[in-house]
Amino acid sequence: MEVRVSGLEGKVALVTGAARGQGRSHAVRLASEGADILAVDVDGSLPNGARGYPLATADDLAETVRLVRALGRRVVPFSVDIRNHEDLKAAVDAGVGELGGLDIVVANAGVLLIGRADTMGGRDWDEVIDTNLTGVWNTCKAAIPWLVGQNRGGVIVATASIAGVKGVPNISAYAASKHGVVGLVRSLAVELGQHNIRVNAVVPTAVNTPMIQNETLFRLFRPDLEHPTEEDVHAARCASHLLPVPFVEPEDVSNAVAFLVSDQARYITATELKVDAGNTAR
Repeated sequence: MEVRVSGLEGKVALVTGAARGQGRSHAVRLASEGADILAVDVDGSLPNGARGYPLATADDLAETVRLVRALGRRVVPFSVDIRNHEDLKAAVDAGVGELGGLDIVVANAGVLLIGRADTMGGRDWDEVIDTNLTGVWNTCKAAIPWLVGQNRGGVIVATASIAGVKGVPNISAYAASKHGVVGLVRSLAVELGQHNIRVNAVVPTAVNTPMIQNETLFRLFRPDLEHPTEEDVHAARCASHLLPVPFVEPEDVSNAVAFLVSDQARYITATELKVDAGNTAR
């Protein structure tokens, strides 16, 4: 169910990880509320590492652009690795110049790699931390001068995770990175409040995207099966929630993002909004 919000008409929103999944959903939802979009994602030609799923592609980003434009909003896309601050800053500066400002930042891009802390390779650990935590910092660092310099306030929302507020086995790097995102959000809220800039995090449980819908992740729930399927893990996923659902949809998280960046949340800052079907109460 889509919950309408107010105060986004004519705003400019930067969304990272915008090519598909949660990022595409956020970009399209904010566009439906009247915002223009600066859409950033990495090109899927990067090495796959230990991921059990491919990264988004230029074609995926083009589809997000098509969907935003179909809503009558402007969109400027950039294929950028958020781990590279200079490239990201150049993209943000160029996009803000073209769209005429910046009001909203949705630091959403992230990756998930499976592995215990004592067995994960150093490169895999670095990829997760550099993308999920340093990438969020890079995004905020590139955007904050615009938000402060315009002297009209603004909103930052970062995508954390249930793994950012509780321990979760076999995804130690991911959990560490998302705990870091929560700490970064809280600190930025203190630093930027004087400029009327609000900073919050969304905390989703598993979301129905390629990041979780793959055999590598299924195997965490059913290591007894050589090639487990979504059907094989359905019951175990439902059991992790208070509500009898295996995951939430990207649109459910987008509802939370749209609320946090809207006028209805004008006094909400330095907090984490859970979209977790009760997972963290387990």
